[in-house]
Amino acid sequence: MKQDSTRNTSYTVDCEDYVHVVKFNPFDSGDACSLIAYGGNNYVVVGTCRFQEEDAEVECMQYKTLRTFHHGVRVDAIAWSPETRLDALPPQIRFCTAASDRKLRLFTSDLQDKNEFKTFDGHSDYINDLVFAPKEGQEVASVSDDHTCRVWDLEGNEKAHFVLRSPGMSVCWHPEEAFKLMVAEKNGTIRFYDLITQQAILSLECEQTPLMSADWCLKNTLKIGAVAGSDWLIWDITRSSYPQDKRPVHVDRARLFRWSQVNENLFATTGYPGKTTTQLLVHHLGHPQPILTGTAAVGSGLTWHRTLPLCAVGGDHKIFFWVTEM
Repeated sequence: MKQDSTRNTSYTVDCEDYVHVVKFNPFDSGDACSLIAYGGNNYVVVGTCRFQEEDAEVECMQYKTLRTFHHGVRVDAIAWSPETRLDALPPQIRFCTAASDRKLRLFTSDLQDKNEFKTFDGHSDYINDLVFAPKEGQEVASVSDDHTCRVWDLEGNEKAHFVLRSPGMSVCWHPEEAFKLMVAEKNGTIRFYDLITQQAILSLECEQTPLMSADWCLKNTLKIGAVAGSDWLIWDITRSSYPQDKRPVHVDRARLFRWSQVNENLFATTGYPGKTTTQLLVHHLGHPQPILTGTAAVGSGLTWHRTLPLCAVGGDHKIFFWVTEM
């Protein structure tokens, strides 16, 4: 909870284990605090954050753990459900994880006595990403190294199954495009699927590999971003299936791409976890150079706050937070 200028992080939170993945809740949970979940080698921790940038009475930042969920196996990805509410009585926390044993786990808790989880079986290789249906939260989509994208109901039944041509790296479900799914493949292709007809309706091409991560801009549904090789790439889907803009960013290889939740020109990328540090870069499309450079000791994961220009990366027994300009 201290301000840490040495590695130019704005704030850090100490954790009990290595943090593989960290995720702010992208949905409004009815509380002034932001929910954050992070995953380690065998558990998921759910907590709340409040920052001085949003509340003058907070000194630096306040972090509070709400609950630790035993997971039993390494957490590789976390997705929040829009059904999560802190203003309900009792409150409801719902999220889904992807784990190194190739299973999805759906957790539901009232932060008291009710703590349930269901396991979804079906993927035959590592699961790289997952997302809830953003409106009702009654389905989960996941992509895997097994060359599939699958859509599940909350009982773990497979509702749709798309065969890919290479490993699925990212899957996005936009709240304004509830019947479309964006799937990014390692071979450099990004496809949009119509969930009603279960057909591919549009594809974008990187023309370079490996594509490691892609994201659909919350503030502008026509904008798609990705990292492939050592470059970031941006598409305007009305213009062309080829990138409108691209730039080399990470010397070693880029790993993750995430749009800000508050500004359609702001995004962050991370480099591949190296031997010692992971580089975080925050970019603004109006600026030729990154507007913020951060380093995290062996960092992993990347997530933006729902209402602030603030992002977080997990690391060794820590979560690092950076605040940037709009």
